[in-house]
Amino acid sequence: MSAGSPPCRPDGDDDDVGRPGPYDPDPPRPREAWFLPGWPSATAGPVAQVATDREESIAPAWARAEAAQAARLARVAARIGALDDRLSRGPEGWRRRLALIQAAELSRAAGERIAADRLALWLALRAGAAGEDAGALERAAWAARRLSGGPGPEAGLLPFLGRVETAAEGPALAERVAALAAVLGQGQGAASGTGADLHPITRGAMLLSLWPLAGIGRAGDLLEGAVVALRLAVAEGQGGAVFAPLATPALRPGGTVPERLSRWLDGLEQGLIAAQRRLDAVEAWQVRAQAATAGLTGRTPARLIAALAAWPVLSAPMAERLTGASRAAVQRNLALLEARGLLREITGQGRFRFWTAD
Repeated sequence: MSAGSPPCRPDGDDDDVGRPGPYDPDPPRPREAWFLPGWPSATAGPVAQVATDREESIAPAWARAEAAQAARLARVAARIGALDDRLSRGPEGWRRRLALIQAAELSRAAGERIAADRLALWLALRAGAAGEDAGALERAAWAARRLSGGPGPEAGLLPFLGRVETAAEGPALAERVAALAAVLGQGQGAASGTGADLHPITRGAMLLSLWPLAGIGRAGDLLEGAVVALRLAVAEGQGGAVFAPLATPALRPGGTVPERLSRWLDGLEQGLIAAQRRLDAVEAWQVRAQAATAGLTGRTPARLIAALAAWPVLSAPMAERLTGASRAAVQRNLALLEARGLLREITGQGRFRFWTAD
């Protein structure tokens, strides 16, 4: 296995398929989403904030907000294009690194606080899931896999979610997902006046706004909907950027449609700037690391450098798995790279240690 290849498959076609996953609900859900016929009158709250007039479809309100913030939208789209181009020319590991960082940040924003080192250990070795927060770890891992690659939600929302329809839900889940997709304007023959007329960045913000009301996700959860929205935002890219990095304060709910779109654009711009800076730092470190190890023999140093560029943190068992080297060779080379100032150990303990590129 090469240093840049994860043992798990990033397209979501892994061991979570065919069985209930972290986002399959236990109790039955209402059969009717709020935007279907028969939706009750809105009272003060999120529904009233998203759609104040039941006679008007939702998408035109977002279209007006998009038109009013066209310059900011264009600036964010240009930043996404720059990241898309850079990632399409860079190593595959960069995408995974950004996905792991974003998934950990989303987990923290959701109040579950799965750190990047634990998430990396689970994705690489399927280790570390014991404990009361095993469900939170599985949800963060789901996010990391969906942000790493594979078909996006624009190719089909239900397959992207990877849900298993339980007997309690029956066809209701598919109906709710289809209703949301119709409002977003997904699928062939999407009607005019739906989200199909919006820019993908705006469509992501709209999805994020509708998600808590659609009856699809766990009550109060923001991670799953955020992942879908971040994938939707890059739907017109060339495949380099799999998702749009986001500063998580933008996930704060509430406000009018223009306020929600403004907050979304701010969060994307901040996230994209931070992602470019992370890639600048990683690229500079790789150049320095390759120069510092040019005189070393064997393949392990180069493979360790590639692994450290692809993963925010690395343990010895992870390095052994990713490089294909023996435990002794990994330990020896980790110590050598640390002595040369290329990486640092971040746990400060004698066992279960993790290193990161310095």
